[in-house]
Amino acid sequence: MNSPPYTFIHRLKCACHGIGQAVLHERHFRVHFVLFVLVILAGWLTGLSTWEWVAICGISGLVMGLELVNAALEQTLDLLHPDQHPRVGMAKDMAAGAVLIAACFAILIAIFIFIPHWLH
Repeated sequence: MNSPPYTFIHRLKCACHGIGQAVLHERHFRVHFVLFVLVILAGWLTGLSTWEWVAICGISGLVMGLELVNAALEQTLDLLHPDQHPRVGMAKDMAAGAVLIAACFAILIAIFIFIPHWLH
């Protein structure tokens, strides 16, 4: 265990390192990140309102944050229980399900926001 006290900057560096590890090692995180960049570009080209940006950024942050939690849980469970176990599998599936639900809502929000702009 590392010895405290941790400064805000130290904690920020650790968090950024974790995001970097996800970018390097987690394919699904990279997919979500690329889609986020594409949605940001589409939003910029479309001219979204402030509240539309809030919705897009909020749901995108939720999806990517849940993907990080899912990846962390998978890494931890694989380390603690390398063999297959039904309860470990269930926990991993539930975490993946949380990402899936958020991603489905992200798609719905994108449809609700972008389609009216593009149809006019």
